[in-house]
Amino acid sequence: MGTGLRGLWAGVLAAGLGLASLAEAGCRQALALGLDVSASVDAREDALQREGLAKALLSPPVVDAFETMPDIPVALMIYEWSGYRSQSVLQPWITVRSRADLVAVATQLRAAPVGRSGNSTALGGAALFAAKAFERGPDCWRRTLDLSGDGKNNDGPTPQMLADDPRLDGITINGLVIGADPGARGAQKNAHIGELVAYFQQNVIRGAGAFTEVALGFEGFEEAMRRKLLREIRVPMFSALYHGAR
Repeated sequence: MGTGLRGLWAGVLAAGLGLASLAEAGCRQALALGLDVSASVDAREDALQREGLAKALLSPPVVDAFETMPDIPVALMIYEWSGYRSQSVLQPWITVRSRADLVAVATQLRAAPVGRSGNSTALGGAALFAAKAFERGPDCWRRTLDLSGDGKNNDGPTPQMLADDPRLDGITINGLVIGADPGARGAQKNAHIGELVAYFQQNVIRGAGAFTEVALGFEGFEEAMRRKLLREIRVPMFSALYHGAR
């Protein structure tokens, strides 16, 4: 057997073992979504963020990604964050197996009371809040935190201070940078987005395959979140094995 073929079979075997681990875990991914409601986010922007997430969750490609392996589903939790001790759960952990589950999440998002804390920006605190939520949540094969934000940490421990914190071990943190509003001038807008993306890349995201997505203002939040969810949830190798085995 050639080295190329041996490598292929090794990959298939590893994927098969991974699929077995998924089945034992009961869910393939625990996904927590953290939404920024710090003082820099006004009521209009918060509404765009919530509605954008609701619509992104119900977009057909995202629904398909959630439904692709219903026996090994994704568990979802959504919360708002601002200051170090200011976090609020909008959607407790829910196991998503179908579009109906996502409709229920979108309904919950739209109906949840809007709390304007006016607090500072505590990205580190938001990450630690999610870490506790993962401890209390379902035992899934992967744990992913999706942190959206329009600014840098200015309250509590910085993300850099948590780089080696064991409470975040095993959690992949991805970022969704919300850039300057479309009303900003070109050079100013580009400079703000570039600086914030670099900050998230260097300090916020962590774990194998972690990445940063960009929304061009809160008006672009829905599209950016849709791209981000697809990248986080899609598991083409495991999906092919799963469907081939049925």
